[in-house]
Amino acid sequence: MTTAKYEKNLYMAMLSEQCHRYDEMVNYLEEMIKTRDKDISTDERNLLSVAYKNLLLPLRLSLRTIMAYETKEKKKEVSSFLPYIREYREKIENEITKNCQNVITIVENDLLKKASETESKVFYIKMKADYNRFICEYAVGDLKEKVLKDALTCYQEADNLAKELPVLNITSLGLSLNYCVFYYEAMNDTKFAIKIADNAYEKVSKEFNNIDENAEENKNVIAIIRLIKENLDMWKSEVEEALKSKNTK
Repeated sequence: MTTAKYEKNLYMAMLSEQCHRYDEMVNYLEEMIKTRDKDISTDERNLLSVAYKNLLLPLRLSLRTIMAYETKEKKKEVSSFLPYIREYREKIENEITKNCQNVITIVENDLLKKASETESKVFYIKMKADYNRFICEYAVGDLKEKVLKDALTCYQEADNLAKELPVLNITSLGLSLNYCVFYYEAMNDTKFAIKIADNAYEKVSKEFNNIDENAEENKNVIAIIRLIKENLDMWKSEVEEALKSKNTK
């Protein structure tokens, strides 16, 4: 890729973000990636992550809305609208699946092959896991089984690689957060979700007091650590409540 073409794609991607035109943002970044002979920079990687997340966000919100309508209609003895709702739900699900599979393909065929640093590899493998997890939110049957397996394999692979990274590395912390959420939401395994979150929080807590909370570069790290702790406390509370309920019967 010529320098001029590269700079144009990068600038247009940033401009698209400011205009909230995330489909075009993705297109510019993918064009930049596919003609690049080496890994993209950390800033470009984060830009790509923002593009994909914002492209998927309205679709995921739409799905939650349509699922709420479906639940409401199911409560009626007779509903003439339920078939329409299910048809529309399938349309939204197919859009999400298509976009998620595109992300996974880009990561596998372009990004991972050019990644040389551990942090880049963890970032990309985590992306594969996350976008398989998004499909898990609605998939059934063979598709559900496949994306669950693929997500789990990727989270485990990324987790093993992340052991080489510093404890307060933001990519590693983001992985720990999403990995435990995956076990809680997709695998329905609260105990293992607690184990992952507990291990992650125990590692960072020793260094947490040394973090300058006012430093701009530490704000995202602190936010992720707090999310891990909030999830950990909530899940432990759920387990305790379940035990109390069981013992009182």
